[in-house]
Amino acid sequence: MRFRHADGTTVHLAYCSNVHQAEDMTGVVDQLTEYAEPVRAALGADLLGLGLWLARDVVTELSARPDGVRRLRAELTARGLETVTLNAFPYGGFHREVVKKDVYLPDWTDPARLRYTLDCARVLAGLLPDDARRGSVSTLPLAWRTPWPTAARDTARRALDELAAGLADIERETGRTIRVGFEPEPGCVVENTVQAARELGGLHPERLGVCLDTCHLAVQFEEPDKALRRLADAGVPVVKVQASCALQADDPADPEARTALARFAEPRFLHQTRTAPGGAVTGVDDLPDALTGALAPDSAWRVHFHAPLHAAAEPPLRTTAPELAAALDALLGGPQALTDHVEVETYTWSVLPEHLRPQGREGLVAGLAAELAWTRDRFEALGLTPETKTRHRRHDRPRQQDHPRPQDHPRPQDHPRKEGVA
Repeated sequence: MRFRHADGTTVHLAYCSNVHQAEDMTGVVDQLTEYAEPVRAALGADLLGLGLWLARDVVTELSARPDGVRRLRAELTARGLETVTLNAFPYGGFHREVVKKDVYLPDWTDPARLRYTLDCARVLAGLLPDDARRGSVSTLPLAWRTPWPTAARDTARRALDELAAGLADIERETGRTIRVGFEPEPGCVVENTVQAARELGGLHPERLGVCLDTCHLAVQFEEPDKALRRLADAGVPVVKVQASCALQADDPADPEARTALARFAEPRFLHQTRTAPGGAVTGVDDLPDALTGALAPDSAWRVHFHAPLHAAAEPPLRTTAPELAAALDALLGGPQALTDHVEVETYTWSVLPEHLRPQGREGLVAGLAAELAWTRDRFEALGLTPETKTRHRRHDRPRQQDHPRPQDHPRPQDHPRKEGVA
């Protein structure tokens, strides 16, 4: 979906496809049909933005075929979808039984990370709609914080110089501008905007900036206005925003709150937990650590668990939806739009407490559509107006046999279709 800001900026709204388990081209195309197109229909939108997660193997597969990117773009167009942003944070295996800290590998000291990011940028240059101003790719905030010796920092800095040069090459070759946003995340080398300003300040601002995840911003107890001023003062652009909510327990000493939090302590993803008594942020690397006594319960806890944007948490927990609304207000409510790419990124539907998980494909479609509707309504409340874009159906829509599904390979399912599981 597209919106027009009062300053004339077109603001793109999408949802991120890393919620779906797809690590080959067959799976990527399937998710367009099974999820993205029905989400668009549920919203009554003529055009829906999709922030694609393309794992390393998918990018390799696309790049190996001369017509691979063109065919994927045709698949998107035929379904009323468009892509202006890619999520290149997870390299692969994002839906394994246990991901945890592996999501930060390879990091920016490994040449594989640079190659993957530039390959994603090249793919995106071919997927961009003709009238899109530019594209964005989000990536991890350099590395997990340990180990991070001076030599690692120097290696990563050289990689960022190579990244900026590679993005410039892509622009010269394709005529399309692609920017990369580093996503501050709790526990990483860059976990907040103070560190983002220090590590990225003045470093190729025409090509590199931040991807501001509003869940992470809230978990670090950052105030949106101050955070944005800090980035602006350092010359760090907000390349992309991931609209997301964290969990909050106002009284983590309350037995009912601890019981409720324990339902979110699951084995796949890392759920960093922070508290800020007196304004000083402290925390632990995972929610189970907090619950077993590693974090004092004398002040509110915020948990890195991406909660659905539109739904209130069951008391005594809440979500940081008010903090998300404040962040969107700071980004888009003023005389100038401070970003033009917003991506709803709730990838945790399948690991919610069982009674909260959507039921089957239809339940997930309804949930994704509800999140986008919540965000759309917030945009309109801030004065943004929907843009209409005439969509022409392509007569060269790839036929089903263009992406054969081997008979001995079961159709990938993003969420097992059984009772109580999304």
